[in-house]
Amino acid sequence: MRRNLSLVLLWVACAVQAGTGTWNSQTTGTSIGYVTSSATGSAAKDADGKPMTVVYLENLGFEKIGRNSNADDVAWLRQQGYQVVELDYAKSEKAVSPALNKDIVAINSSLQNGQFCGVSCSPSRSYVLMEGYRICRDISYYKDDPTVYNYPDVYKDSQGDSLYLDLVYPANPSRAVPVVVTFSYSNSYATVKNGRLTDANKHRRMYLPYFWGAFKDSFVEGASAVGFAWAICDHPKYCDWGQGRFAGGGNKSLGAIEVNPDAARKVKAAIRTVRGVGRTCGLNGDVAVTGFSRGSTAAALAVGDGIVGDYEDVSRGRFAEESSQVQCAVLGPGMFDYQHALTASNEYVRMSAFVANTGWPWEQQGALATIQGSASAPTLFYHNTDDYYVDKDKDPDGLYATQAALMKAQLDAVGVPVEMLTGYGTGHTVPQSEADLQQMYQFMVSHVSATTGIQTINVHRQDDASAPTYDLMGRRVAAGYKGIVVRNGRLYRQ
Repeated sequence: MRRNLSLVLLWVACAVQAGTGTWNSQTTGTSIGYVTSSATGSAAKDADGKPMTVVYLENLGFEKIGRNSNADDVAWLRQQGYQVVELDYAKSEKAVSPALNKDIVAINSSLQNGQFCGVSCSPSRSYVLMEGYRICRDISYYKDDPTVYNYPDVYKDSQGDSLYLDLVYPANPSRAVPVVVTFSYSNSYATVKNGRLTDANKHRRMYLPYFWGAFKDSFVEGASAVGFAWAICDHPKYCDWGQGRFAGGGNKSLGAIEVNPDAARKVKAAIRTVRGVGRTCGLNGDVAVTGFSRGSTAAALAVGDGIVGDYEDVSRGRFAEESSQVQCAVLGPGMFDYQHALTASNEYVRMSAFVANTGWPWEQQGALATIQGSASAPTLFYHNTDDYYVDKDKDPDGLYATQAALMKAQLDAVGVPVEMLTGYGTGHTVPQSEADLQQMYQFMVSHVSATTGIQTINVHRQDDASAPTYDLMGRRVAAGYKGIVVRNGRLYRQ
């Protein structure tokens, strides 16, 4: 009797931790099955007590690189403390890149609201993984120097926190793979409560309401479908965005900017750490870097082949023996040269004060100074032509268009390949169409080794000759302009 009662209790426990149902997939256009399972190990939770969640996409329409069974990988994730939601695509031929990105956007939109497929989820520590992939979370990559941003007061007198990254990699892979590394545009930062430091905002790199969820950004998580591992790193500015002050500066004198050499040291340390840790996780050593907005400003610091000052200082980082060079970059709108920001902008005014105070020259506060030779990384730039403010005299095409053009010209001068993707939408947004995502993935694939390759998709984009037209420097041109132009985000010769 006692044995039968134990079996019943075990069955009830398993039933409680597993739920089933269907979810409407935008990728397949059908309802697909899901199974939810709670953690079997000690449950991993965020600072607010919400369960860390992995949404696991399985039975997809392309080669599975990780050779473990899905059951084994899901069991491993649960043992690590994750709540797992399995979405079964039943080998649909539509479940390929970049069509899968539509579902990644939909999933993150739900996760950022704290719910998915009937279960409560962490909006700051939840991930979308393709089948065959596992995650190594909270890898320390740099010991922050609390005297750079001097915020908050209790923290600036401490030893400094670590900056962390999460690495998603194929388990038991059929071949070694490259990795795409990105820097969050949601800041992690020290928090003081009742006069004491807390961990409340220590791990904010995946905070979806400020990050991928809010911006419908699927590029990095979707990269696994074209044969990449991926890593998400704490942003180099370990400070609440808009806060921070340099020594002797006023309150918020470092608001909304990240400064060198601190930022560059951290970016290079992150690349080294991913490369070093990756040697034990089936990575082949090739690294692509990407970022959007403040994440692009950070990622751009990995593009150049030149060493500036003590950017390569490794005293607070890891894996000093590894290279910090990358094979290619995909950069969204960002700041690459503060000296050419609008003189009336906060970025210019605050950086000017920092430069005057520290003696670090203007040209070393952006990525341009690191671009010295042909070993710099091939780069694809994307931005919308109406993004951010416009000054008719200095930046007639907008701040980000000018920033991209400046960096493109520097790369052109040393013979490094560059692509531009512009006019894909409006405002401060990321590309979302299959055609645009395909161009971005194809750019990465062409500059690294041993990827799956992109599945053929049927996307037809008709040229609209009446659409705004730009030259290769991002300047709008008249209809009679002769030469290569960009229209609707594509190159044409007219």
